[in-house]
Amino acid sequence: MAKSKSISSHQNIEDLAFFGGSPTFSKPLHVGRPNIGNRERLLERINDALDRKWLSNDGPFVQELEQRFADYAGGKYCIAMCNGTISLEIAIRALGLQGEVIVPSFTFIATAHALQWQKITPVFCDIDPITHNIDPNSIEKLITPKTTGILGVHVWGRPCNIDLLEKIARKHDLKLAFDASHAVGCSHQGQTIGNFGEASIFSFHATKFFNTFEGGAVVTNNEQLAEKIRLMKNFGFGPGYDNVIYIGTNGKMNEISAAMGLTSLDSINDFIDINRQNYQQYCQKLSGIPGIKFTTYNENEKNNYQYIILEVDDRETKFTRDELVEILHAENVLARRYFFPGCHQMEPYRSYFPNTNLLLPETEKLTRKVLSLPTGTAVDINKINEICRIIQLVVKQGKKLRERLDRENSQKH
Repeated sequence: MAKSKSISSHQNIEDLAFFGGSPTFSKPLHVGRPNIGNRERLLERINDALDRKWLSNDGPFVQELEQRFADYAGGKYCIAMCNGTISLEIAIRALGLQGEVIVPSFTFIATAHALQWQKITPVFCDIDPITHNIDPNSIEKLITPKTTGILGVHVWGRPCNIDLLEKIARKHDLKLAFDASHAVGCSHQGQTIGNFGEASIFSFHATKFFNTFEGGAVVTNNEQLAEKIRLMKNFGFGPGYDNVIYIGTNGKMNEISAAMGLTSLDSINDFIDINRQNYQQYCQKLSGIPGIKFTTYNENEKNNYQYIILEVDDRETKFTRDELVEILHAENVLARRYFFPGCHQMEPYRSYFPNTNLLLPETEKLTRKVLSLPTGTAVDINKINEICRIIQLVVKQGKKLRERLDRENSQKH
């Protein structure tokens, strides 16, 4: 296997692959490369499922995963499903949400789509520029007689201001749920994140540090809600055969995905330790660089550290976030723009609500600044050091880089 070329030859911006130099890495480094865990144990579980010939319909691995993940996430009940989006849709329907639901635009599009798919209007709320989460101070002015709920998102795994959201929900008699796709293994005021709101909805997609290939779950402390969700994710079938007692769809998780989930749970502390080490290395190398704001985590809480997030201030760096992403991509560092351009700028919402951007100034600013860097088991300290050296180089020579980019752009036109 070819080793990654050293960054040592990148002394000036002319050496960058973006300007014709050799890429730092011979193979792409992705954001969200899957963690696998113990491959032998995974294959043992898969063989067990094949031997039992019980591959779906609430098999023993699904039941075990639900119990173990409920304990891990801190809720009484866990209902595992085929993916996070279906989990969201079923939870929304089970909660009886309708009309309008207040939600941040700074989230993955599935959060908004899960509402709109069921003809519920997502009312986009601005974010707190410090936490990147929904801004409680912006919520009440969005509440109308049609509002039935608030759907908060724990962005980067850092919890929303749960206390204020709960206060607003109680005051206006609204349902409160959380998209906790980023928040497996995280806590708020010492309590694991599955304890809050009517329900917390998790994604176990392959890009998440904890994955079931594809999958998701709803965690709740509400027994009646849990029973309703169990019915809804399995066509409404009750006990016994051919006993449909409720409307439903097919949201079931299969046994092979559950086997992956159990294997991921076996190694989850190891995954978090690696993420933490990577985070600390990035923090050491990138903190204090002019124009680069490094997103940190509250060390008094449990974190999964699965996202390495930067904000690029082009007034200081002299280059934009998008230009930095292009430079990193040329070096085979496949940094991502999260969440770009914001749900309100995507269809159908851009057409439905063409002036929403005027109500979301902080969201608009952040979507132009944020990028995510590779982490997880796919990178090591040496790779992180090289990624950081690229960023240090372009920031240090930002003025020279700007002149070069402007010159090349003018030549193209």
